[in-house]
Amino acid sequence: MVAAVTASTVACATAVDPGTGVAAATSPAAAGALPAAPPAQVPPLLTDEQVDAAVAALEGLVTDAMDRTGVPGVAVAVVHRDRVVHAAGFGVREVGRPETVDPDTVFQLASLSKPLASTVVAGLVGDGVVDWDDPVIASNPAFALSDPYVTANATIADLLSHRSGLQTGSGDLLEDLGWDRDHILDRLDQQPLLPFRSSYSYSNFGFTAGGEAAAVAAGTPWEDLAEQRLFERLGMADTSYRHADYEAEPNRALIHVPAGDGTWVARYTRDADAEAPAGGASSSVRDLAEWVRLQLAQGVHDGTQVIDPDALAVTHLPHSVSGPPPAPAGRAGFYGLGWNVGYDDAGRLQLGHSGAFALGAATTVSLLPGEQLGIVVLTNGSPEGIPEAVAAGFFDVAEHGEPTVDWLTFFSGLFAQLEEAEAPETDWSQPAADPQPARDLAAYTGTYANPYYGPLTVTADGDRLTMAMGPPEAPTSFPLTHYSGDVFTFESIGENATGLAGALFAVDASGTATSVRLDFYDRTGLGTFTRG
Repeated sequence: MVAAVTASTVACATAVDPGTGVAAATSPAAAGALPAAPPAQVPPLLTDEQVDAAVAALEGLVTDAMDRTGVPGVAVAVVHRDRVVHAAGFGVREVGRPETVDPDTVFQLASLSKPLASTVVAGLVGDGVVDWDDPVIASNPAFALSDPYVTANATIADLLSHRSGLQTGSGDLLEDLGWDRDHILDRLDQQPLLPFRSSYSYSNFGFTAGGEAAAVAAGTPWEDLAEQRLFERLGMADTSYRHADYEAEPNRALIHVPAGDGTWVARYTRDADAEAPAGGASSSVRDLAEWVRLQLAQGVHDGTQVIDPDALAVTHLPHSVSGPPPAPAGRAGFYGLGWNVGYDDAGRLQLGHSGAFALGAATTVSLLPGEQLGIVVLTNGSPEGIPEAVAAGFFDVAEHGEPTVDWLTFFSGLFAQLEEAEAPETDWSQPAADPQPARDLAAYTGTYANPYYGPLTVTADGDRLTMAMGPPEAPTSFPLTHYSGDVFTFESIGENATGLAGALFAVDASGTATSVRLDFYDRTGLGTFTRG
């Protein structure tokens, strides 16, 4: 692995004294020789008293965030020097019901599932079942992408670090329509690719394909593999990659979205089984604290080496540049294998990952391995920066004795920017400037083919059109509303919904529609359906 070799062989000619911040010469690097070993972690800078003060401040940080946002429930756990020093729940599991959140309440993790998954795969790497640099196709011959070279050479590490070239969102809209994992992975070969290994693009189903390859190599379904290789060994009895297990858990937090009047409502169900390695896990903070202990102890848990330390260390290395520095003096952001990787002002390694379901969950984990310190924050409300603000506030108090930034305002602003960036190019809620009448509705009815999404059927009932697509056993229906001429609108659905979308029919000289382009489903050029 190139990243692993680079991290272990780059010479470091100076070291920074953490007490003075002054660069000092080291030996033998100062004499021009390569060091015998890579640089060690920065020595711990936080005292027990500082960490204790931050733990004592947590309740205030959480309740402040809850008071300002109204989010129904929060759970938090802190690990320091291989001990769970704090685990608590706040608020309720479901709005309108009395059951409260506690450390054993199970939450949906969303993308916090990814560092859990890379830990599972690290277990297999340590066992010799797979290697990070194994081509995915060697384990799973069914794997294919649109470029034959990438298909033949993409490794497990490429997929778990989002550098395969699959674009963000590849496969996600198929999941929203109800297609299962096998069906979605089978169609990734139709997705156009960005440059292989020289681009970073966050892909749930690319990551899922990497986890699935490891599971195929082990001869065990992913859900069973995670349970056997990790959860059972850590005593994580309330953790699962099966949505059915979450649904069966009596002490579970339902997901919530804002109701628009300052309150929250449990409106949706989010079944992420199709992308389980990337987003389908559920767990409690008590369970996740045991996993954090494992991460901070180089794969050791209660005296047992559960995960090989070298295999686990590779997940903590930068593999992709996820955020190039904005200026020469700026700091880059990196992605490891299932982890965001960074370095703070003192040169300390930072590991973290957030999870977000627009339909109602937000989570985060943040670690300072050199301090043997980590925090997990789970919430049952859609992403507004709440768990990130609590985690950042915790570390801020540990460093400075009190928050130096209004972290909730900071992170909520970032999430608002992300939401704004995902808004559709056309605002279909605005009426057409010069609306034209539609044709007789029979001109649009019929079945339209699409190799990626499958067939689309358009039917008429009186003066209304409806289109249906998705798995034949459970298709999704979309009422169409006339916009202007041969253009109609429909309401987008699912985790990736962005409001109203356009259905743009192309009509031939005879007045019959020959195709329809759905702009919401056309993000990578796959959204045109052609009449058979």
